[in-house]
Amino acid sequence: MAADFPLDAYSQIVTGVAAELTGKVASLRVPRRPDGGAESLGSAVVYTGDGFLLTNAHVVGRAVAGSASFADGSAASFRVVGADPLSDLAVLRTVGQTPPPAELGEADELVVGQLVVAVGNPLGLAGSVTAGVVSALGRSLPTRSGSAARLIEDVIQTDAALNPGNSGGALADSHARVVGINTAVAGAGVGLAVPVNATTRRIISALMQHGRVRRAYLGLVSMPAPLPAPLQERFGATSGLRVVEVVPGGPAARAGLRAGDLLLTAAGNPVTKAQDLQRLMFAEAIGRRMAITVMRNGALVDVIAEPSELVAA
Repeated sequence: MAADFPLDAYSQIVTGVAAELTGKVASLRVPRRPDGGAESLGSAVVYTGDGFLLTNAHVVGRAVAGSASFADGSAASFRVVGADPLSDLAVLRTVGQTPPPAELGEADELVVGQLVVAVGNPLGLAGSVTAGVVSALGRSLPTRSGSAARLIEDVIQTDAALNPGNSGGALADSHARVVGINTAVAGAGVGLAVPVNATTRRIISALMQHGRVRRAYLGLVSMPAPLPAPLQERFGATSGLRVVEVVPGGPAARAGLRAGDLLLTAAGNPVTKAQDLQRLMFAEAIGRRMAITVMRNGALVDVIAEPSELVAA
């Protein structure tokens, strides 16, 4: 009977991605207390053949080690090599054999409406697979833990359902290439993923080599917005970044930036998407004056901001 009703094209893609990636996504157990009495669960993606894994910074928190298990029944201990809260990425190094690494894709090539598949391993069993489409790109969203606030920048938003145990798992395209690391921080009904692109590869490389990323921090939440026609011609761009929220007391607030401002340039460079601003936010920008041009109430306004160094909460 099954042969008479083969899987449709959509199902073939999803099952193919699941078959390719489920074995390459680990289930993490991360102790939350020094005595190991409490632990959190998450997922991680095999990044290299010599034992490096990718997961979320919020999954490992302040832990220095933990254990990873795979769908084939194998397990390995790991140490935390480094974590970057601003991108919500962390790099782990396992002791012992791991499955082969996942193939990476390019998140900057994604388009809204494209099919994506989320693969996690929250319980270390057969894995968890959900599918959906890219709902939005280039989002910058705030998250809070108690009184501490931080921003997850340049995220992919999908309608692929996630639960907390899926944080750190893979978001893949139809060819099973990992284009994002899932981060289940927004609550039920919203799927977010940290993109895999040139900027995050730079972050991952720094974590692998130095255990940390020196990141500059402005303290604003933004989203892409179209430019008025006269500004499109003047700045040679069709969009800018609309400031949605300014973190109180942060560098952007001190510079006088406001919610509703439309960012046009930063450090002399056009900013048309979140990645353009994020690429400027590395060590060389810390404490240096950065000229920013915005449109506010129909007028161009120039401000000078001095990004501070992001300090882990």
